Amino acid sequence: MNFKSITNKKIFIFFLLIPLSLGLLSFLLTKDGIASVKLLNKPSFYPPNFLFSLAWTIFYILMGVSSYFVYQTMSFHKTTCLAIYALNLFLLFLWPLIFFNLQARLFAFIFIIFLDLVVFYMILCFLGVSKKAAYLQIPYFLWLIYASVLNFSIYFLNR
Repeated sequence: MNFKSITNKKIFIFFLLIPLSLGLLSFLLTKDGIASVKLLNKPSFYPPNFLFSLAWTIFYILMGVSSYFVYQTMSFHKTTCLAIYALNLFLLFLWPLIFFNLQARLFAFIFIIFLDLVVFYMILCFLGVSKKAAYLQIPYFLWLIYASVLNFSIYFLNR
């Protein structure tokens, strides 16, 4: 194994750990608030709780892989794309705090719509740099749209 291969593996792991660590920290900061959702009226299409953990773990892994693909390119725009990705991570970290801890469901809905737009823009940016990176974000974007509908439904059913 050569030095470049070892370095690339370390960089890859670093890119995986960024979203996974933020996801874990977000969960730890909101687990009490998450538990309180059991008391709320939820729409009929609300998924089982285990699906949230599984889905978000997959999405965080896909984000890490995707951001690594962007980082590895020689594109002039990769810095811009990674900055948008960082904004996505920051907003994604804040949304559960707003929804679960602050219980500001309407504001959380407005906030997640903004996050949807940022992720859409991120996918477009990634598309210009690495098609693989962009395609890996589509499941996350679709889940985020679903989460937006859930957010609004929970707000509406519990106002």
